[in-house]
Amino acid sequence: MKNAITIGVQSPQIYLPRKGIDLKKWAVVACDQYTAQPEYWEKVAEFVGDAPSTLHLIFPEAYLNAPDALQRIETIQSTMHKYLAEGILEPHEGMIYVERQVDGKTRHGLVLCLDLERYDYHRGTTSLIRPTEGTIIERIAPRVKIRQNAVLELPHILVLIDDPQQTVIEPITEQKSKLHKLYETELMFGGGFLEGYALDAALENHVLNALMALVQPSVFAPRYHVEEDTPVLLFAVGDGNHSLATAKSVWEQLKPTVDENHPARYALVEIENVHDQGIVFEPIHRLLFGVKKDLRIALKEAFGEHLRLEPVQSREQMIRRVQAKQMSSQSFGLIFGGEPIGFAVAEITKPTSNLAIGTLQTFLDQFLKQNGADEIDYIHGEDALMQLSTPADRVGFYLPAMSKHALFETVIRDGVLPRKTFSMGEAHEKRYYLEARRILP
Repeated sequence: MKNAITIGVQSPQIYLPRKGIDLKKWAVVACDQYTAQPEYWEKVAEFVGDAPSTLHLIFPEAYLNAPDALQRIETIQSTMHKYLAEGILEPHEGMIYVERQVDGKTRHGLVLCLDLERYDYHRGTTSLIRPTEGTIIERIAPRVKIRQNAVLELPHILVLIDDPQQTVIEPITEQKSKLHKLYETELMFGGGFLEGYALDAALENHVLNALMALVQPSVFAPRYHVEEDTPVLLFAVGDGNHSLATAKSVWEQLKPTVDENHPARYALVEIENVHDQGIVFEPIHRLLFGVKKDLRIALKEAFGEHLRLEPVQSREQMIRRVQAKQMSSQSFGLIFGGEPIGFAVAEITKPTSNLAIGTLQTFLDQFLKQNGADEIDYIHGEDALMQLSTPADRVGFYLPAMSKHALFETVIRDGVLPRKTFSMGEAHEKRYYLEARRILP
């Protein structure tokens, strides 16, 4: 395995399903999707049945609080050993170039390892590999239990690079016809199509050299209009930060007792260029369950004269109003469950954060502390939000999307964004598991 310590990259050994495995049943969407829709995962289980599948190797977070959670973890870990022993998974050396086609868009990426020694998820970090959003520390502990004794990891983490000149990934795309194809498959339930190609030694060297060029102070500083001694941000975690934070936590626990090159020091991820036309930032909406207090009154108490709260007649009108560009104010939509369902738009003329989601999240945190609702969930997709907001004791919050081109400079200058600020596509566009990697010898 080839290590490039200065940029925190390793060329990994990756395990792929052997020839003959039904890849449409093998590949399932990231475990942190459809958390409020267990019926989705029931549908996946029915489709997969007993066939070899990553479904049997991952823990859908819709079941994190299920009474059989510990039994699920034990079953997952034993299935990992079984798949290795039976040759269902076979090793492949080196990085993989991947293309994902979904909803008329194509994303291009590289599957490789990142060094967890170069990553820090705490607020205020200036590490080479950084989260883009706040990490919810309490979300890590239950995920540590899943990874702690697992022999394999499966990546759904998408990490972004800011490469406007398209020097790292795009030259490989141009040579795709010359590459050895490792797999291709349609993905279940609207996930599109996925293919993966092996990189030879020359292309791997190209990747490493191009990444090293991005971290040169003479390149980095003028791009973001910062001083040359500003700590470099090369990799920004776009999706799956809590999974990467979990990997970091497990490595920190192991580190005192193992060799410094132990496989758990690294995490398998897919890197993508934020300038890829296939990458679209979608907002992550909010949903309150068990609402006990009047949201209208609470908003007026919180924002006073700086709040304009107006009812609107339809979902479409709400969306148009929220998406309209505002110069100095911020807007978000409200969906009031019940019969009939109600819509409104809140405009904050003196925001407390640079982004609407930051202003809203601060309010929601306080509302929950005051026992205004039982719990909150983070919802990917407009349709899912509308459907889940229907019951009378729920209120949904529809949010605008942020610009992907502002991501790196915002994180470099202002630090991490509010938690769950954006999503790289809707739920069915998220990464599907296909590759695996050993993290215990």
